[in-house]
Amino acid sequence: MILSADLVQKYNRPAPRYTSYPTLPLWENTLQTGDWEELVKKAFLLFGKEEGISIYIHLPFCESLCTYCGCNKRITKNEAVKSPYIQALLAEWKKYTLLFDEKPKIAGIHLGGGTPTFFDPGNLYDLISSILRVSERMPNAEFSFEGHPNNTSFAHLTTLKDLGFDRVSFGIQDFNEQVQTAIHRIQPFGKVKYVTDSARVLGFSSINFDLIYGLPHQTPESIRDTFTKVHSLKPDRIAFYSYAHLPGAFPAQKSFEQFLPSEKGKRELYETGRALLIEMGYKEVGMDHFALPDDPLVTAKSKGNLHRNFMGYTTLPSKLLIGLGASSISDIYLAYAQNEKRIDSYQSEVLIGNWALQKGHILSQKDIQVRNSILDLICKKQAEIPQEIWDELTDNQLDNLREMEQDQLISITSPILTVSTEGMSFVRNICAQIDLRLASDQTKKELFSKTI
Repeated sequence: MILSADLVQKYNRPAPRYTSYPTLPLWENTLQTGDWEELVKKAFLLFGKEEGISIYIHLPFCESLCTYCGCNKRITKNEAVKSPYIQALLAEWKKYTLLFDEKPKIAGIHLGGGTPTFFDPGNLYDLISSILRVSERMPNAEFSFEGHPNNTSFAHLTTLKDLGFDRVSFGIQDFNEQVQTAIHRIQPFGKVKYVTDSARVLGFSSINFDLIYGLPHQTPESIRDTFTKVHSLKPDRIAFYSYAHLPGAFPAQKSFEQFLPSEKGKRELYETGRALLIEMGYKEVGMDHFALPDDPLVTAKSKGNLHRNFMGYTTLPSKLLIGLGASSISDIYLAYAQNEKRIDSYQSEVLIGNWALQKGHILSQKDIQVRNSILDLICKKQAEIPQEIWDELTDNQLDNLREMEQDQLISITSPILTVSTEGMSFVRNICAQIDLRLASDQTKKELFSKTI
């Protein structure tokens, strides 16, 4: 499938990625710590006992700055930051366990960053073993981590495998040396091959590569070369993300602004990469994500069991996601909460026994209805939109949906909205048309990256 140039030009507009609804800039931020404790207890009773808890742990330190990056991080080579941060994470986890009336069951753990492998294997062993000591790992639990090919050692992989980690995601972005130099992410192919082969030798069942299109100096030829190298390593999953250029929020991105592809050039990069992925045998799971045909994500999609949360697509049904660490976001189905972004402030709060919440949002019943509809569109390409939502759509949203139907991106058989194969490339735009919060506050729209 080659996207129509006219459609790309028409729909390449800023829109949320919908890892949550409401999206973070549109939270009401009325959540108090007392509310959070009661809601966590309620969510644990409703969902956590049966489905278990997923844990996201943010490890924010990096040894050097990747100039394209939009993550919350601190650049340092200071070894002394490691132990206090691990202690703070465990103190925060202890506060959560005190809210549960029984030993929590762990459905999944994901280590994100920053650079999780900035921490020594011993640090990571202390962290995970301490969490598991007061918890019960569910039989089908998924433990995963993000590894930087340059500093992920065999000892890291061995330690994490021994702790039950079975999935690893390597941030590749691009193999072209000129691109790597521009984004300050130098990692030779040999390093990537070594960590990929090592993970396979140790028995990791799933290896993911993160790749980005729209970076400075990228061309269709360089993308083809990158994908040739990727194909030789054949990871189980590939995330093929659109580069989000937001220099107002991330000033380091200005350093290569003049070398970014045009809108037309970026579309060609996407089409080239997507076609290569299909040619290599990968199946499109959903927004930005591809996997080999026998991958559990592909199976879950075919059976209608695919889920999505702040960590991306998953087969886990857990509605209770606890975020630990600076800037981490928790999603407990009934509410969201984000921790303090500043590392020192986060540590000082949790180490004296306080919550380090910076903002939050309690979901209304209508929020939950909209969220479920958006997740169905993203995961299943179809959603039954409740009449209460149809009734609140603005004239502009309804007009946009009719136009999208004329453009064959969607079909509407009220109350069912179905996304076409071509429409999945514009699913963020489609979801925005049933986003009641965004419709009521268009000033927030420019905070989001363009969809292609």
